[in-house]
Amino acid sequence: MSMGPTLLTMLDTSAVATAMRSSTWRYPIVEIVHIVGFSVLVGSVAMFDLRVLGFARSVTVPAAGHMLLPWSMTSMLVIVPAGLLLFSAQPNELSTNQIFQLKLFLIALAGLNALSFHLGIYRKAAMWHASTPALARFACRSIACAMGRRHQLRALACLYLAGTPERARHALHRVAQLCDQ
Repeated sequence: MSMGPTLLTMLDTSAVATAMRSSTWRYPIVEIVHIVGFSVLVGSVAMFDLRVLGFARSVTVPAAGHMLLPWSMTSMLVIVPAGLLLFSAQPNELSTNQIFQLKLFLIALAGLNALSFHLGIYRKAAMWHASTPALARFACRSIACAMGRRHQLRALACLYLAGTPERARHALHRVAQLCDQ
């Protein structure tokens, strides 16, 4: 992550960062809010993905989206500010932490996935009467499968961070094998 040292220093010495570090309870409370918001996000996305995968067919995909997507969007309004507050408490340490950088990369990837789904195939969701298109089912199945096992998540991380086409193909093949088990 390449934020200038001046910006990180300014953030580290800001009143917000000082307040986050100076209270015994402030950081844990913000962390709890962040985790609860994340739980709401994951729960609403999981329910929506299950509908896309074919569960609860009595509810149309657009109706499920109408019910669940506001929860996702609202949870983002909680998660992002809470995450920024948490980051402000340790900006220098977190900005150089490779696991934190991977987390941000995967969050960006998930955001791009959601954006492409909503700007692409979801626009025709009203026409999904009998069944969900295979592409939408595959996308949700792949994500659910990757989230299911830790070694699959590592394989996906290798796929996106592989650096070479051969390593990426190997990671993708391995994920497919694990999903088919």
